[in-house]
Amino acid sequence: MREILESVRHRPWPLPRRPWVATQRWEDLLFAHWPLRPEVVRPLLPAGLALDTFEGEAWIGVVPFDLSRHRLRGIVPFPFMSAFAELNVRTYVVHDGKPGVLFFSLDAASRVAVRGARRFFLLPYFDADMAIERSSGKILYRSRRTHHGAPPAEFDATYAPTCGGSPTPAIAGTLEHFLVERYALYTSDKKGRIYRGDIHHLPWPLERADAEIKTNTMLPAGVPASDTAPLLHFARRLDVLIWPIVRA
Repeated sequence: MREILESVRHRPWPLPRRPWVATQRWEDLLFAHWPLRPEVVRPLLPAGLALDTFEGEAWIGVVPFDLSRHRLRGIVPFPFMSAFAELNVRTYVVHDGKPGVLFFSLDAASRVAVRGARRFFLLPYFDADMAIERSSGKILYRSRRTHHGAPPAEFDATYAPTCGGSPTPAIAGTLEHFLVERYALYTSDKKGRIYRGDIHHLPWPLERADAEIKTNTMLPAGVPASDTAPLLHFARRLDVLIWPIVRA
């Protein structure tokens, strides 16, 4: 944790003064991104958040990964919530000059984590049956939402880093940097008040990726399925510090 906390030159704003509350490790991530017209995405945002675009385009991402080493500060990790599969669907927003991520959904294979995140972070987490297999350097990832009362959603894909590539941080000003180097999440409560949650980590070790996406019904209502191939990136592992949400 000390190495992560001491590496801050890449951050767009200083670390929060209040203490972090949790740590996580994210492993075998696939970033699958599609460009969209801003007028398609903007109506889906809570009032008070501005859509963040890159060269006039909005982006939506589907991000499956394996979460491990989830630990609340000062508390011994619980076996039933310290490691589980997770998949998020996101777009990019900005508030008060601070760019961040807005999640349309976060599916997870831990009922305890889902309920904790919904209550304490006001995030749209959902229960899901999920499976991750690793074979011949590839990740086989399947998710089916099971949350009572939630719209159905499934994801089934096989992915891996592109052969011959090597992990490197994204360069500032590039599309890759715009998509992944985000140090805040935004959410809202039932009264429409906006909250921000800060996170911190080292720069993403990105690689190009190859993926066969067999099923993807994760996109939120109102977003049409895209006929274009997604922009794909892979990251092997990243340790993350998480702060509590505050009014933005």
